[in-house]
Amino acid sequence: MQRMTTLPLDTQGLLGELEDPQSEPFDGLPDGTAMGHVHLRVADIPATLAFYRDLLGFDLTAEYGDQAAFLAAGGYHHHFGANTWESRGASPPPPGSAALRHATIVVPGQADRDRLLALVEEAGHDVEETDDGPLVRDPSGNGLVLVAA
Repeated sequence: MQRMTTLPLDTQGLLGELEDPQSEPFDGLPDGTAMGHVHLRVADIPATLAFYRDLLGFDLTAEYGDQAAFLAAGGYHHHFGANTWESRGASPPPPGSAALRHATIVVPGQADRDRLLALVEEAGHDVEETDDGPLVRDPSGNGLVLVAA
């Protein structure tokens, strides 16, 4: 397992890029934006590991007991961070609240994506067709769109 640390995000500097942070609309990131990793609020670490590691096939790269887990593919330090620090046992956020709507997982090809979708459905998870592609939800309700490279 790898060791990681955290550094604080300069939120004031980030918000300072906007003319008026209080009223500036946010309609999502620009098309083509690639994120190195995504951090998720989850209700339960064991259920999260069962979904991301055991079902989707991500590698567990670090774990902090029942508080947090970090998962990746291809030897990266982590593509997904998941923690229960503010969400242990919680339900998904209500519609209309500020929240991550979905992350996109790019798999190597169409056959790989179709195989993964079949595994997800066999495990009892619904697959919802969206304009962005098929969307699945982890046990905490976090949405994942699966697309082929």
